[in-house]
Amino acid sequence: MRLADWCRERYAGLDPEWRRKAVGLSLAVGIEALLVLLLLSLGIVNREPVPMSDSLVTVTMSENPAEEDEPSEARSYPAEDSPASQAPQPPQEEEPVQQPTDARQTPVPALIAVSPDSMRSLDISRAQPSRPIVGAQPYGPVDTARPGDSQRIAGSGPNGEPLYAARWYREPTDQELQGYLSTASGPGYALINCQTAPQYRVENCVLVSEGPQGSNMGRAVLAAAWQFKVRPPQIGGRPQVGEWVRIRITYDVRPAVPPYSR
Repeated sequence: MRLADWCRERYAGLDPEWRRKAVGLSLAVGIEALLVLLLLSLGIVNREPVPMSDSLVTVTMSENPAEEDEPSEARSYPAEDSPASQAPQPPQEEEPVQQPTDARQTPVPALIAVSPDSMRSLDISRAQPSRPIVGAQPYGPVDTARPGDSQRIAGSGPNGEPLYAARWYREPTDQELQGYLSTASGPGYALINCQTAPQYRVENCVLVSEGPQGSNMGRAVLAAAWQFKVRPPQIGGRPQVGEWVRIRITYDVRPAVPPYSR
């Protein structure tokens, strides 16, 4: 009682601010004490001893489910064979099995008599090999991407430059040539030499020949040459921009289709 009275007197003599602090401190200490008690109570576990015993469990697996249902007492084991029963038995002779004979017999192929002269004439080793058939070689710009140096052809540029067969990068379309070739009288052709320029263009084109003469094919092709896309010649695997190439343009006149009439 004296301790409680002393605590009340001390509490009454404290400043009001210290009283609030004392209340908060006591509450914090009480909460922490409760948490400690809860943690300690969680670690208490009643463990009951479990008796341990050594036992052996045998499991028998059987492929036939019907055999598992039969009691073990019902199983009988064969007795050991007596010496008399173990005596070797004489081998029994097996009767040969007769194969069924086919009533239809295979016909014997007929033999054709051949004379020695005929045999020599039929000997294919003496036949002469036939000559290979060589197709017509195309003439004009070769649109191929085969590696290697470009093919040099006869002729030269305006100042004696080497001349190569042209290879199209993109062939001109009918729409691109129609406006220029409409001024020429076809059918005909024009052969021109051009100097390759960057971006697969050609420039400085000159007329070599045209046919028929006076058909204005050369003038029309020279006017349309600014649209041509030609690969520069390759020498040593590298494109040579600025070399001269030969281009042939053929103009075929197609007859107009008459309008449909009943």
